Amino acid sequence: MVRTNLRNAIKELKKVRISYEGTERIVHPYLIGINKKGNESLRAYQVGGFSSSGHLPEWRLFLLDQIDFVEIIDEYFQIKNDYNPDDKGMTQIIYRIEA
Repeated sequence: MVRTNLRNAIKELKKVRISYEGTERIVHPYLIGINKKGNESLRAYQVGGFSSSGHLPEWRLFLLDQIDFVEIIDEYFQIKNDYNPDDKGMTQIIYRIEA
């Protein structure tokens, strides 16, 4: 269900609320892929919610198995100019926004 909701949000360019490692985050989801450590991951631009660094907004990589739920927010986002559809942090891209 997490992956399905994220794919739908990516397709529709909609913000999502996720629970990640027990904390709420608001993100713009851009792509799902396999990171260099072999984990299925979400590349997203975090715009709200918890941040241990305190730096928001910021690009983040979230492990899908650490996301407890995804709620699609009925609000669109604009694709950022620095979005890289060929994310070098991923060894394989599964689904992405085509820029």
